[in-house]
Amino acid sequence: MSAYDELSAQEVAQTAGGLTAAIRRDLPDRGLVDLSARVEEVVATVSVESPAARREIRSTRRVSQAVSVVVVLAAVTAFVLAVRAAVGEGVEREVDWLPLLESTINDLVFAGIAVFFLWSLPERVHRRKLLALLHRLRSLAHVIDMHQLSKDGTPSPTDDAKTPLDERSRVVYLRHCSELLSLVAKTAALVAEQSRDAIVLDTVGRIEQLTANLSTKIWQKITWLDQDRG
Repeated sequence: MSAYDELSAQEVAQTAGGLTAAIRRDLPDRGLVDLSARVEEVVATVSVESPAARREIRSTRRVSQAVSVVVVLAAVTAFVLAVRAAVGEGVEREVDWLPLLESTINDLVFAGIAVFFLWSLPERVHRRKLLALLHRLRSLAHVIDMHQLSKDGTPSPTDDAKTPLDERSRVVYLRHCSELLSLVAKTAALVAEQSRDAIVLDTVGRIEQLTANLSTKIWQKITWLDQDRG
């Protein structure tokens, strides 16, 4: 597989570290620095958990398959023993076989349900972990949007520092917010690299759409600020 066929967790982590350093350099006294560090922390979590999650899925799948084999063998053994008991009792009429047939069908249904549950267990466990990560990313996207809301030149009690930003610093602040949103989207794409589950992929798509919409709103504000300066 080519290096351009999938997103590299290492490259995303390096980008996150570089963005945190840039925000710390440009806006050292702003809460955006801590927010960027939190995004970097989530990126690192995804990068570290990716190989560990694959190993966990493999081990869980082996256990599930082994238990599934035991369930199938138990169902087959129960059926064989029931047939032997019926033959030993001298069952001759066809109607006398109906209880055995009904019991066999019930056993097969319950065994099938058990096997389906066991085979889908690793994917469901993995899905739950990935959805928890995606929930954190969605929350971070909204927190980033809250940080940029008051950066339109109007004084606000929700500002994260006592020193007001000048026009140039507001533009820098908003651009860094847009970059953080892009980083959140890329981290969500990293999560998608670990799964082909429809629910996970749909959640990733929603986060990417959310960050794109929020970033568009930020760049509209940057355009207005540039026009005011002009």
